[in-house]
Parts: sequence; C-alpha cells; structure tokens
Amino acid sequence: MNELLKQVRLLDPTSQTDRIADVLITDGIVTAVEDAIADYPSNATIYEGSGLILAPGLVDLYSHSGEPGFEERETLKSLMQAAAAGGFTRIAILPDTAPALDHLASIAWLHDQANLQSIVSVPLVQPWAALTQEVKGQQLTELAELATADIAGFADGKPLQNLMMVRRLLEYLQPLGKPIMLWACDRELTGNGVMREGSDSIQIGLPGIPAIAETAALSALLECIEATGTPVHLMRISTARGVELIRKAKERGLPITASTSWMHLLLNTQMIASYDSNLRLDPPLGTPADQTALIDAVHQGVIDAIAIDHRPYTYEEKTVPFAEAPPGAIGLELALPLLWHRFVESGLWTAIKLWSVLSTRPAICLQQKPPEIAIGQPAEMLLFDPQHFWLAKSHSLKSSASNTPWLDQDIQGQVIKTWRY
Repeated sequence: MNELLKQVRLLDPTSQTDRIADVLITDGIVTAVEDAIADYPSNATIYEGSGLILAPGLVDLYSHSGEPGFEERETLKSLMQAAAAGGFTRIAILPDTAPALDHLASIAWLHDQANLQSIVSVPLVQPWAALTQEVKGQQLTELAELATADIAGFADGKPLQNLMMVRRLLEYLQPLGKPIMLWACDRELTGNGVMREGSDSIQIGLPGIPAIAETAALSALLECIEATGTPVHLMRISTARGVELIRKAKERGLPITASTSWMHLLLNTQMIASYDSNLRLDPPLGTPADQTALIDAVHQGVIDAIAIDHRPYTYEEKTVPFAEAPPGAIGLELALPLLWHRFVESGLWTAIKLWSVLSTRPAICLQQKPPEIAIGQPAEMLLFDPQHFWLAKSHSLKSSASNTPWLDQDIQGQVIKTWRY
C-alpha cells in the first residue's frame, strides 16, 4: 500500500522540523520526505495536504479504561477508537479496573483484548501495573514478577498515604528499571472538598480542597525521592505551589519528571459557577493563578508533559448535583484541537512546543523512543486539520462516554487520519 501526502505542514519535535513537504509511505514505512515528490507509485492514495498538519502520533501518559469491570462506561474497543480519533498512537492505562491490573493474568488479559481490536490506526495499549494489591494502598503487589510483563511501568493512579510504604516501594523498584508514577495528594486534607479552596469556592458555595492537600504530600514525596535516588514521574500537578516545588527539586537535581492534565491548562475554578458536574475533577481545577502557573511551567519545561487522564462515566453517574458527581471527564478526542486553538493559534506556544508535550516528552517519561517522522521509520503519525469544525455530540464521539463540558459545542480542529504500523 502506498500513500502520498502532498504539501502538508510537517511537524516533528525530535528533529525540530516545521516545514511544508511531500511525504511518501510505502507498506507502512516512511520512504521519502521531500519538498516535492514527482516520482511515486501510480497506485498511491494521494492526500492533498494544503492547510493540513502531519506530525508524530500523540502519547498519553495515563487514562482510565472502563473494561474490565465497568463496560457500561467504556469498553476497551471504544477507548481505543477514541484514542485513534484523537491522534493518539500510544496510550497507557491506569490499573484501577475491576479486577485491578495487579497480577500477570489481568495484564495478559488486557493485552489480549487490545490485540483483538488492533488494526492499522489503532493505538498501542500498555497497562500501568499496580503498586499495591487492588490499588488499595495497603499491600504491595509482586513487583519483580510484574516487571517481567509488557507494562508501561508501575502506578496505582491513586495517592499512597503510607510514607513508609512509599520509601520501601522506591527502594524495591529502583533495580527493576521501570517507570514509576506517583500522585501527591493527602486525602485527610482533601476532606469532603469538591473544588479548589479559595474565593471562588466561597462564592459558589461548594466545599473547598486546600492547595496543601497537594503540596504537603508532594513535599513528602520529594523527600523520599531524594533519600532513595529513585526516578519518579509525578502525575496530576495542579497548583502553583506544586509547580514551584518541582522547579526547585529539579534545580537540586532530583530524578523527577512531572505532568498535568490538559483540562487544568484550559479551565479554572471560575468556570465551576455553571455547576457543570463534568468540571468536577480529581485533583480539582485550580484557581486562575494555578492555571497561569501551570501554563508557564509547561512552556518552560518545569512540567514535562500533558496527560489526558481520560475518565469515562455514564450519563446517569454524572447527571447529579456537582458535589455528588464522581470526578473525571473524557478527553482523548478533544484535547488536541482545544489545546491547539488555545495555545498555538493564540501564539502563546509554538506548534513544536505543543507536539513536544503531547508526544515526544510523554514518550521520554515512559522511557520509550518518541514517535518521529523519518525515512526508514514505521509510520506512527497523524494528519490534523486545524480549521475543520465539528460538533461534539454523544453520537459523533467515538468514546461510548460523553462526560465532557464541551458536549454539544462546536470544536475547531479534527484529526483526519492516524497511522501506526
């Protein structure tokens, strides 16, 4: 099979490429990248690429699968279809399924199910292996045994409250050489809060979660990391103070990377005045000051990557008062166009910067070779039309869930095709 993309805008953070070019794909391999390709197979499928962007596939650090256990929310098939529709060629699944991904059999089952769905343009699925049994934070899993499986690394996707356990985990996992991901959150300080504490929570009348619920736990985690020297990825950073702690830790040479969710860059507590339950997240949306600090941190590289943290729920689960709704929202199909419109079209970030934090840097955080568009390499890329408008309706989303604050809104920008060979 031959495919020729003519006069596309070619983006690639690995080679720092941003140019207009023709690209030829032969049997899933990039065989030519030139200003103009005149000699190509007569049977090639031709894409007229003027105004379109061809770039490496996106990499999601962490999202949730409904299957197994909560198929009414989302199946693995619909999750993969949503990821492909959003331009993601690799997704890492958190282990909080039912049963949890805490032993070899459950991980093997997930791989088998993903392989049943695998066709060209469907992403590679890798599970995070659970740190603790049933992701309850009480007893360790068989870490050495799990390390032999095809996993993204080790994470619970839930905060660990026992610091002695955290220290032991970091000591045990260090020689295994797998990525480790932790979430800094003190559940006692969270209390019954449902949004970030501050003037907005007072005016809106919802119980607040203080910023120190993140920063107190983050300070303790950083101490454990410094004591053990074990590399860790810090997920779901959501506060300005959290950004500052990470900045200083990196300046001290601690072996850390960090990510924030895409919605924390686009929204803040002021939007919760609508009481839209799809804005209830965990960690909660930050204040405008938090949002600004996160945007700056991503731009400066203090925050290494943007994660989607796609979390599906049914209509019935989310159609309740804000404080009673389970936290989380979907995002695999929406993140790229909304981030592009907010940061690239506004001139705040370059296109290369956005692609770096959605593709190259997440792969590096996972200790993987980043996707790139280079001659001789398998095609792992997407074609994106930044000007195309589409309506985000439940029937137009590939995800079987529709819990997003952008439901029924016009979205500018859409992925036309995703390749992964």
